[in-house]
Amino acid sequence: MTPEGISELISRVSLRDRAAFDALYASTSAKLFGVCLRVLGNRTEAEDALQDIYVKIWNKADRFAVAGTSPISWLVAVARNHCIDRLRARKGRTEDLDEASDIAEPSADPEQSAIATGEARRLGDCLDQLDAPRATAVRGAYLNGDSYELLAQRHKVPLNTMRTWLRRSLLKLKECLEG
Repeated sequence: MTPEGISELISRVSLRDRAAFDALYASTSAKLFGVCLRVLGNRTEAEDALQDIYVKIWNKADRFAVAGTSPISWLVAVARNHCIDRLRARKGRTEDLDEASDIAEPSADPEQSAIATGEARRLGDCLDQLDAPRATAVRGAYLNGDSYELLAQRHKVPLNTMRTWLRRSLLKLKECLEG
Protein backbone atom coordinates (compact mmCIF):
# COMPACT_ATOMS: atom_id res chain seq x y z
CA MET A 1 0.00 0.00 0.00
CA THR A 2 1.22 3.49 -0.79
CA PRO A 3 2.02 6.07 1.88
CA GLU A 4 -0.97 8.08 0.67
CA GLY A 5 -3.19 5.03 1.12
CA ILE A 6 -1.90 4.47 4.63
CA SER A 7 -2.41 8.17 5.43
CA GLU A 8 -5.99 7.87 4.20
CA LEU A 9 -6.55 4.81 6.40
CA ILE A 10 -5.16 6.60 9.46
CA SER A 11 -7.45 9.56 8.76
CA ARG A 12 -10.42 7.23 8.53
CA VAL A 13 -9.34 5.47 11.74
CA SER A 14 -9.36 8.85 13.50
CA LEU A 15 -13.07 8.96 12.58
CA ARG A 16 -13.50 5.51 14.19
CA ASP A 17 -13.89 3.62 10.89
CA ARG A 18 -13.45 -0.06 11.83
CA ALA A 19 -13.04 -1.22 8.22
CA ALA A 20 -10.19 1.26 7.78
CA PHE A 21 -8.64 0.03 11.03
CA ASP A 22 -8.80 -3.58 9.78
CA ALA A 23 -7.18 -2.54 6.49
CA LEU A 24 -4.50 -0.53 8.32
CA TYR A 25 -3.73 -3.53 10.53
CA ALA A 26 -3.51 -5.86 7.52
CA SER A 27 -1.23 -3.44 5.68
CA THR A 28 1.16 -2.52 8.48
CA SER A 29 1.14 -5.17 11.20
CA ALA A 30 4.01 -7.20 9.72
CA LYS A 31 6.31 -4.18 9.67
CA LEU A 32 5.35 -3.04 13.16
CA PHE A 33 5.73 -6.58 14.50
CA GLY A 34 9.29 -6.57 13.13
CA VAL A 35 9.99 -3.32 14.99
CA CYS A 36 8.57 -4.80 18.20
CA LEU A 37 10.59 -7.97 17.82
CA ARG A 38 13.81 -6.05 17.18
CA VAL A 39 13.35 -3.79 20.20
CA LEU A 40 11.99 -6.35 22.66
CA GLY A 41 13.86 -9.44 21.48
CA ASN A 42 11.03 -11.73 22.57
CA ARG A 43 8.33 -12.99 20.18
CA THR A 44 5.59 -13.39 22.79
CA GLU A 45 6.21 -9.97 24.27
CA ALA A 46 6.36 -8.47 20.77
CA GLU A 47 2.94 -9.97 19.93
CA ASP A 48 1.47 -8.52 23.14
CA ALA A 49 3.06 -5.14 22.44
CA LEU A 50 1.69 -5.13 18.88
CA GLN A 51 -1.86 -5.43 20.18
CA ASP A 52 -1.28 -2.56 22.62
CA ILE A 53 0.22 -0.48 19.83
CA TYR A 54 -2.85 -0.84 17.64
CA VAL A 55 -5.02 0.22 20.58
CA LYS A 56 -2.84 3.34 20.83
CA ILE A 57 -3.14 3.91 17.08
CA TRP A 58 -6.94 3.62 17.36
CA ASN A 59 -6.97 6.17 20.18
CA LYS A 60 -4.34 8.56 18.78
CA ALA A 61 -4.97 8.45 15.03
CA ASP A 62 -6.19 12.05 15.14
CA ARG A 63 -2.67 13.13 16.18
CA PHE A 64 -1.16 11.82 12.93
CA ALA A 65 -2.22 14.83 10.83
CA VAL A 66 -0.74 17.16 13.42
CA ALA A 67 2.61 15.37 13.33
CA GLY A 68 3.12 16.04 9.59
CA THR A 69 5.35 12.98 9.12
CA SER A 70 5.14 10.06 6.76
CA PRO A 71 2.54 7.51 7.86
CA ILE A 72 5.00 4.63 8.21
CA SER A 73 7.41 6.80 10.21
CA TRP A 74 4.60 7.80 12.53
CA LEU A 75 3.43 4.20 13.01
CA VAL A 76 7.00 2.98 13.59
CA ALA A 77 7.58 5.77 16.12
CA VAL A 78 4.44 4.77 18.03
CA ALA A 79 5.57 1.13 18.02
CA ARG A 80 9.18 1.89 18.93
CA ASN A 81 8.24 4.24 21.77
CA HIS A 82 5.76 1.74 23.18
CA CYS A 83 8.36 -1.04 23.11
CA ILE A 84 10.96 1.17 24.77
CA ASP A 85 8.42 1.99 27.48
CA ARG A 86 7.89 -1.75 27.97
CA LEU A 87 11.64 -2.28 28.30
CA ARG A 88 11.85 0.45 30.93
CA ALA A 89 8.96 -1.08 32.86
CA ARG A 90 10.57 -4.50 33.13
CA LYS A 91 11.19 -5.26 36.78
CA GLY A 92 14.47 -6.46 38.18
CA ARG A 93 16.46 -5.50 35.12
CA THR A 94 18.75 -2.52 35.00
CA GLU A 95 20.55 -1.33 31.92
CA ASP A 96 24.04 0.05 31.96
CA LEU A 97 24.35 3.49 30.33
CA ASP A 98 27.11 2.12 28.08
CA GLU A 99 24.51 -0.11 26.42
CA ALA A 100 22.39 2.93 25.54
CA SER A 101 24.90 3.91 22.87
CA ASP A 102 23.90 0.75 20.96
CA ILE A 103 20.39 2.10 20.43
CA ALA A 104 20.41 4.00 17.17
CA GLU A 105 18.65 7.31 16.73
CA PRO A 106 15.71 6.59 14.39
CA SER A 107 15.79 9.89 12.56
CA ALA A 108 18.23 10.28 9.72
CA ASP A 109 20.62 13.17 9.45
CA PRO A 110 20.29 15.46 6.38
CA GLU A 111 22.89 13.55 4.37
CA GLN A 112 21.22 10.22 5.08
CA SER A 113 17.84 11.71 4.17
CA ALA A 114 19.18 12.98 0.84
CA ILE A 115 20.74 9.60 0.05
CA ALA A 116 17.56 7.75 1.03
CA THR A 117 15.45 10.06 -1.12
CA GLY A 118 17.72 9.50 -4.12
CA GLU A 119 17.71 5.75 -3.59
CA ALA A 120 13.93 5.70 -3.25
CA ARG A 121 13.62 7.66 -6.49
CA ARG A 122 15.97 5.22 -8.27
CA LEU A 123 14.01 2.25 -6.95
CA GLY A 124 10.74 3.87 -8.00
CA ASP A 125 12.10 4.48 -11.51
CA CYS A 126 13.21 0.85 -11.75
CA LEU A 127 9.85 -0.39 -10.47
CA ASP A 128 8.15 1.73 -13.14
CA GLN A 129 10.09 -0.22 -15.78
CA LEU A 130 8.43 -3.48 -14.71
CA ASP A 131 5.05 -4.59 -16.05
CA ALA A 132 2.36 -2.97 -13.91
CA PRO A 133 1.05 -6.22 -12.30
CA ARG A 134 4.57 -7.34 -11.44
CA ALA A 135 5.51 -3.95 -10.01
CA THR A 136 2.35 -4.01 -7.91
CA ALA A 137 3.20 -7.51 -6.69
CA VAL A 138 6.76 -6.47 -5.76
CA ARG A 139 5.49 -3.43 -3.87
CA GLY A 140 2.93 -5.62 -2.10
CA ALA A 141 5.42 -8.30 -1.11
CA TYR A 142 8.46 -6.23 -0.19
CA LEU A 143 7.12 -2.84 0.80
CA ASN A 144 3.78 -3.77 2.35
CA GLY A 145 4.62 -7.26 3.67
CA ASP A 146 1.79 -9.01 1.78
CA SER A 147 2.11 -12.79 1.67
CA TYR A 148 2.71 -14.60 -1.61
CA GLU A 149 -0.63 -16.35 -1.17
CA LEU A 150 -2.48 -13.05 -0.83
CA LEU A 151 -0.73 -11.62 -3.87
CA ALA A 152 -1.50 -14.73 -5.93
CA GLN A 153 -5.18 -14.42 -5.02
CA ARG A 154 -5.22 -10.69 -5.71
CA HIS A 155 -3.63 -11.11 -9.15
CA LYS A 156 -5.57 -14.32 -9.86
CA VAL A 157 -2.48 -16.40 -10.65
CA PRO A 158 -1.19 -19.67 -9.15
CA LEU A 159 1.10 -19.37 -6.14
CA ASN A 160 4.17 -20.65 -8.02
CA THR A 161 3.53 -18.16 -10.80
CA MET A 162 3.55 -15.37 -8.21
CA ARG A 163 6.84 -16.65 -6.81
CA THR A 164 8.29 -16.66 -10.34
CA TRP A 165 7.01 -13.13 -10.98
CA LEU A 166 8.64 -11.88 -7.81
CA ARG A 167 11.95 -13.67 -8.37
CA ARG A 168 12.25 -12.44 -11.96
CA SER A 169 11.15 -8.95 -11.01
CA LEU A 170 13.79 -8.78 -8.29
CA LEU A 171 16.43 -9.83 -10.81
CA LYS A 172 15.29 -7.06 -13.19
CA LEU A 173 15.34 -4.57 -10.34
CA LYS A 174 18.85 -5.63 -9.41
CA GLU A 175 20.02 -5.16 -13.01
CA CYS A 176 18.36 -1.76 -13.18
CA LEU A 177 19.83 -0.56 -9.89
CA GLU A 178 23.31 -1.79 -10.75
CA GLY A 179 23.19 -0.38 -14.29
